[in-house]
Amino acid sequence: MSIRRQLEENEQKFLSPKATLSAATRGRKSPISPCDFRTEFQRDRDRILYCRAFSRLRRKTQVLISPRGDHYRTRLTHTLEVSQIARTIARSLRLNEDLTEAIAMGHDLGHSPFGHTGEYALNSIHPAGFYHSRQSVRLVESLERQGEGLNLTYEVRDGILKHSKSYTKIIADDPNAMPATLEGQIVRIADSLAYINHDIDDGVQVGIIKLEEIPKPLIDALGRTVGERVGRMVEDVIAETTRLNLEHIAMSAELLEPTEMLRKYLFDNFYLTPMVNRETDKSKRIVTELYEYFLKNPDQMDVKLFDLLPNGDLPQLVCDYLACMTDDMALETYIQVFVPRRIA
Repeated sequence: MSIRRQLEENEQKFLSPKATLSAATRGRKSPISPCDFRTEFQRDRDRILYCRAFSRLRRKTQVLISPRGDHYRTRLTHTLEVSQIARTIARSLRLNEDLTEAIAMGHDLGHSPFGHTGEYALNSIHPAGFYHSRQSVRLVESLERQGEGLNLTYEVRDGILKHSKSYTKIIADDPNAMPATLEGQIVRIADSLAYINHDIDDGVQVGIIKLEEIPKPLIDALGRTVGERVGRMVEDVIAETTRLNLEHIAMSAELLEPTEMLRKYLFDNFYLTPMVNRETDKSKRIVTELYEYFLKNPDQMDVKLFDLLPNGDLPQLVCDYLACMTDDMALETYIQVFVPRRIA
């Protein structure tokens, strides 16, 4: 018996009846031969980990653009924190940890430079619109590996597509907005729990947020430190989901309400503050002007850098090209294109 078959039997034996079994996946768009020593979801995790888009996350903004210091979050460290929280929840609920990890590792692959600022800029100027969750799926389906894509399973692609909430509820009222698997639902919640807590930490480091100014009822309910808050939130998700017999991934009203309120506090006192907005306005201009420039000068795009293939849709190619850029590359490209250089 192959190692993969043993792993699949272990899933069937030890996981919850509500778990998504790797042997029961709805499959890939292009069927491939099974691996002897990895399940299908383990293969997806590995394909994501080794793809080019994943490596670029280390140079993409979480919230703060080019902060001074080594301890601010990037899109990569955010991804790792989401994965850790999600795996803890999945393991405790006896759900499929490998599927959960694969979705978590891939959920932000499509983020543009400058985080949500770049996303909003592309969405406002690109005719087809731009949402990082859709771009993440586009990357894994048709951009990576010179247009071949990563050929991931349906369950992973579904979890990636439906992880994003914008500023809607952490747990959507519409079941159709939630991922099809419990593992995907875990990542959707873990994404919020991760960024709410680490963004407060970054806001405190940069001096925009002061812990003593966070409403006391929120501190009392959730905790003062990152570790306390994450611990209470994770424990609550596990307890409430268990109480509901794993019908869906949930938080109790006692903790969901202050968690949503803390997220609102972040928007009002961090994301939308003048200090942060000054830099986001500059970033929007960089993305917008580069988009317009490359539409007029497509020969100036080095599409081979990202393994992109011309497809007859120039606006989409420009959008893909810009979305693949890291913060540093977008800024350097803008300087090369628009800032005069001394000739002598």
